[in-house]
Order: sequence, then C-alpha cells, then structure tokens
Amino acid sequence: MSKRLQQKIKTRKARVAVIGLGYVGLPLAVAFARRGFKVLGIDTNTQRVARINHLRSYIADVSNRQIAVLIRQGKFMASTDIGLLQQADVMIICVPTPLKRKYTPDISFMVKAVRSMAGYIRKDTLVVLESTTYPGTTEELIKPELEKSGLRAGRDFYLAFSPERIDPGNRHFKVAQIPKVVGGLTARCTRLTKLLYRQIITSVHEVSSPRAAEMTKLLENSFRIVNIGWINEVAQMCHKLGIDVWEVIEAAKTKPFGFMPFYPGLGVGGHCIPEDPLYLYWKAKRYGFNSKFIKLAADINAHMPHYCLHRLEALLGKPLVDAKILVVGITYKKDVKDLRKSPSIRLVELLKQYQGQVDYYDPLVPYLKIGGIDLQSIRLEAKTVKGYDGLVMAVGHSGIDYALIRRHAKFIFDIKNIYQGVGDPKIVRL
Repeated sequence: MSKRLQQKIKTRKARVAVIGLGYVGLPLAVAFARRGFKVLGIDTNTQRVARINHLRSYIADVSNRQIAVLIRQGKFMASTDIGLLQQADVMIICVPTPLKRKYTPDISFMVKAVRSMAGYIRKDTLVVLESTTYPGTTEELIKPELEKSGLRAGRDFYLAFSPERIDPGNRHFKVAQIPKVVGGLTARCTRLTKLLYRQIITSVHEVSSPRAAEMTKLLENSFRIVNIGWINEVAQMCHKLGIDVWEVIEAAKTKPFGFMPFYPGLGVGGHCIPEDPLYLYWKAKRYGFNSKFIKLAADINAHMPHYCLHRLEALLGKPLVDAKILVVGITYKKDVKDLRKSPSIRLVELLKQYQGQVDYYDPLVPYLKIGGIDLQSIRLEAKTVKGYDGLVMAVGHSGIDYALIRRHAKFIFDIKNIYQGVGDPKIVRL
C-alpha cells in the first residue's frame, strides 16, 4: 500500500472527505473529526450545509455542541463545493440509494457523485463506498467511472466497499461501537481501508472483495425483512386462531438458543429495511434467480397497514367513514425523528381514503405535510382524547403519557404492545 497515505492515516493527517451528510455521512464525518482528522463534508443540500455551518445539527445522533466544537477546532467543515475534493486523501461516499420503482434500484445519486469525484481524484487517494447497493456496484460502476480520470484502481488509487451500519437513535451502538466490514478491490486496498477505519472503530473485519462486503450488508437487512415479515404473518395467523402472539413471542424468548425475537407492527420503515433487500432481489433476478423470501416478506410488510385498517374497522363495529381516529406515533421508529417510508404515514393515507376523520399525535413531529396529508400534531389532552372513537398505537415513543391515553380513550388498538400486561377491555392488541 502507499507508504505516504499509510503514514498520513496513522498520524491522522489524512484529509477525509465525506460525500453525503445524511443519517450515515454526518455521524461518520463527526467520528473521524473527533479522532483528530480534518474532515470535509460535501452535500448538494444547501439547507443541510447551512445548518452545519451555523452549528446546528439536523440528526439526533449528532449534537449541536459536537458540531460547534469540531468546527471551532478547524476539524470539520461542510460545503456544496465539489471542487474542494482536490484536497482530500480519502473520499467516502454516503449518498442515498433509493428505489425508483417497486423493485428497481435508483443509483442516480451515486453515479452523479462518482462522476463529480472523478475530476478531482489524485494519485494515492483512497475511495470507499458506504452507500448500500447491489453486489458488483463497486467493480462494475464505481471503478470504471473513477478510472476515466486516467488513473487505475488498485494501482494509482485505492478502492473499497465498507457497508454502513448506522442505526438511528440507538444510544448503545454508535459509529465507533459497531464493527466494520471492509472489502477492497485488491488486498492492498483492503489493508488501507482497514487501517483507516481502525482509527475510529476497534473491530474491523476483512472480506475477500467488494462484492462480498456488498452482499454482507444485504444479508443483514434481508435477514431482518424476512423475519419481520414472518412475525407479521404469525400475528395474523394467531389472530385467526385466537392466540395472543405477544404471549407466544415471550414464551419463545425463554429458549436460550436457536431463537431471536422479532415483533409485529405496521410494517417496516426507514431506508434500509424496506429498500435494501430489494436491491439484492433485483440483482438476483438479472442472474436468473428469483428470491422468493425477499419478495414475500416485502409484500407481507407492505400489506400490514391495510390489515391493521381492516382490523380497526371490525373492532370499532362501524364504517371508518363514520369514525374519528387518532394515530399515535407517525415516525417509522421509536424515539427517532425520521419519516422515511413510515408505515404510520401509510395508515393515515389509507384512513383518509376512507373519508373518515383522522388526526395524529407525535411529540417528535409537530406537523406533517407529505403527499396528500397536511396535518398538525394534536395536543395530548384528556378532552381531546375523549373525542376520538379509537386510538391506534402505532409507535411507542418514550415520554408519551400513556396513562392519560388509557384513562380517557374510548378504545385503543395497540399495535405495538405498549400496554403489555394491562388488563383493560377497551385495549385490543395486534
């Protein structure tokens, strides 16, 4: 590997550029800056860049104070100027990789970023892709685009894939506590990438290639979507059989081996679980392989808001058009201010389609203006709660006054088992 770059990384004098300052890029940039690296954050979103430069964070995992300290120390800066990449020794790509239609990846953000980078890459630069993608992306897409610079990957510059493992809102596992997987184009690329991440992360695991690293990420998230889909199907099965699914899960958890608990709900949200496995599904289809588990799990999870809607109507005993419903929790995940692919939003959309009156309460989201929804979070007060025919407990945020809700609600459909162990005839669990 390049002795010059190796030494710069070891002494933390390497200049690190993070392209994409979202839920993955910003915490990563802060982690490197806190370990003494000079970090440049590049993002096309002018509002994000302005907030950082005004010492304000937009992600719960990064505090205003952390940003302020690092910027004042000269360790971190954010910009929309891609030309600043010419100063970088390391470039880490953390741009979004959504789906452009149901089962087709949208790699346009990645392609745009890489094409912009190609004009500024220098000899002995290390480029790492962290954005989740299908196996083969690093070698089939990133490598040829960067080589348009006239430099050769593995010889003139170094290229690797290292999947992000950020879990927004997880206070126990932040960037530095989560083991890293790295797979380089060559053994030299892998060693250099491992050396880089060892500066901020204790445990770094090498794999044989970028493809193996790309597949690792998709295996992790496909494992989750399949098991969430399975437990959502089990929940529906248990309802038909007259069995309490939550009791069954608690009983199964007592087995000390061979079982890992997953819990039913409205479906899956965020970026990783709803979309990442479908990258693998799409890639496998191109090789003539049909991943039945991924497709089935995705379909089951996508159907859960519909299933819960019909359960709610049956429990109320009257048409939804005549009902006034409050959805409690609108984010995709507990205690995280993130609306990406939130199944709670889908439930609100479905309720609105039924022409009934629907409101929401979420202490993290004061207003919701998305698609055909334009609502403000209600104030959680006794007289307000009493006015609804039913409350749907969609997300179990900490700090919500669940006792107030229980005292004053006429009926509660508890999708998240918030009232576990509470014997109350007006509370029905999923």
